[in-house]
Amino acid sequence: MKIIRAKDYYDMSRKAANIISAQVIMKPNCVLGLATGGTPVGTYKQLVEWYNKGDIDFSEVTTVNLDEYRGLPKEHPESYWSFMHRNLFDHVNIRPGAINLPDGTNMDADAECARYDAVIHNVGGIDLQLLGIGNDGHIGFNEPNEAFELGTHCVDLKEETIEANKRFFDGNADLVPKQAYTMGIKTIMQARKVLMVANGKGKADIVKKAFFGPVTPEVPASILQMHPDFILVGDEEALSEI
Repeated sequence: MKIIRAKDYYDMSRKAANIISAQVIMKPNCVLGLATGGTPVGTYKQLVEWYNKGDIDFSEVTTVNLDEYRGLPKEHPESYWSFMHRNLFDHVNIRPGAINLPDGTNMDADAECARYDAVIHNVGGIDLQLLGIGNDGHIGFNEPNEAFELGTHCVDLKEETIEANKRFFDGNADLVPKQAYTMGIKTIMQARKVLMVANGKGKADIVKKAFFGPVTPEVPASILQMHPDFILVGDEEALSEI
């Protein structure tokens, strides 16, 4: 495990974008695993800036996203499909056919999870997976549980996750979908490199628990202690307890 300390959110975003940019430059046809949420937005903004300057080319890149709300059409403004287009895909030269997310409109959970696992397998696996971390240690929508979920699966979102995400739905928890499709722990762990971004004082406790405590499915991110190439980029506040 490698920990990179950043001064603030902007510095964290720039350092994380630099790692992703290096991956694309070293292997132009790489597979990037991407994440949504507030923390990666600055990283995507930096990548777009470098693309506009001609420093990075996404024309051969393939992407697979961690997760998607179940029941939301992709055109919904708060779907992760919309998030990714708004923050990255619409601003760079990635091929539309190279963009992959779970299909939230497929209500046959078994079929959709099997389809998405096949997509990841067929693109050759993930070269670099970007992650955030939830306040309870969840990665993707892999919530605290009695066992690690392995492949893509449908999850009932915990109240804490719904509460954290209601800010994207006009502050109304009732509008937040109650289920999501998410990549499993095995899939994340099979990525050749994993990059996590964390910022803010609110993440300090869970960062300490996840990476300096026991490996347990009750703190899903703790499994990353076992990954052979894991990088945590955090600002001073997020890393203040380690």
